[in-house]
Amino acid sequence: MAGQRVFPLSCVVQHYAWGKMGSSSEVARLLASNDPLAQIAEDKPYAEELAEKLHLQAPQHYPDANHKPEMAIALTSFQGLCGFRPVEEILTFLKKVPEFQFLIGDAASTQLRQSTSIDAQAVASALRNCFSQLMKSEKKVVVEQLNLLVKRVSQQVSAGNNMEDICGELLLQLHQQYPGDIGCFAIYFLNLLTLKPGEAMFLEANVPHAYVKGDCVECMACSDNTVRAGLTPKFIDVPTLCEMLSYTPTPSKDRLFLPTQSQEDPYLFIYDPPVPDFTIMKMEVPGSVTEYKVLALDSASILLMVEGTVTASTPTAQAAISLQRGGVLFIGANESVSLKLTVPEDLLMFRACCLL
Repeated sequence: MAGQRVFPLSCVVQHYAWGKMGSSSEVARLLASNDPLAQIAEDKPYAEELAEKLHLQAPQHYPDANHKPEMAIALTSFQGLCGFRPVEEILTFLKKVPEFQFLIGDAASTQLRQSTSIDAQAVASALRNCFSQLMKSEKKVVVEQLNLLVKRVSQQVSAGNNMEDICGELLLQLHQQYPGDIGCFAIYFLNLLTLKPGEAMFLEANVPHAYVKGDCVECMACSDNTVRAGLTPKFIDVPTLCEMLSYTPTPSKDRLFLPTQSQEDPYLFIYDPPVPDFTIMKMEVPGSVTEYKVLALDSASILLMVEGTVTASTPTAQAAISLQRGGVLFIGANESVSLKLTVPEDLLMFRACCLL
């Protein structure tokens, strides 16, 4: 491929434990669509760019020097936890969920309640203390309190009671997947977001977050900085997590990140977060369009085909490149690509780049 500036990429999938199993995974289906020889193992989970995981992250200095902002754009209805809830919501859970209050303790709960009348620094300090108290609780005590809570919620749900006010359905779901795991209590600290297709959440470095269920396109800075504290089979590092998190409570609506529509291209939507690491472009092209031009950018970029079948050609390419669902194309800087729709079906594409 020497000298080629636009060419297809052969990408691998990850069999992470939080991925969906077999052909129920969008990642596995994308792989199979793009590679007819690919065999989907129904007994294996498929992950990346899929999200069905819940792991708390504090990405900074761990294990390299780069920070790790990231963005998740929903492909389906998508549920995730992101950032600390407003203090008033956490205090309400402390009143309504005695098992949660037991693990936090009276001293930390009182400090959090009193901090609201002082200042933002006092709130952050109290929130850090409460979260640390939870995450450093003894495993035996956590299991006992979680079992009490799950039993009570299960009985009330069976009786037909609505337990939405204490996130009962989510609690039971997480406990089924990770019984006895301390991460089940994290739902009382973090905002719960449900994204519609096309909506996104942007995560600055050090913002605790969790992907619960659904399919998404995820883009992040180049970094291996991941610290986990619960609901994961991977290495857990609670002290580092508690030390590095950003303890700034915000309403859940402030965590939504909406794209802007391009003025030049009615089919182009741009997700441009406040970091220099990446920008994501979503292109939704109706099947009635016979040809679509992917504009040249100052940076190299990667194009992912989620829906549709096209042939890609450039002024410098010797031959057209066939792309279909699951296909990935590398586009060099200052290169434009012309896409001809070979099947009259709508196109859905995502392009990751750096806008300079």
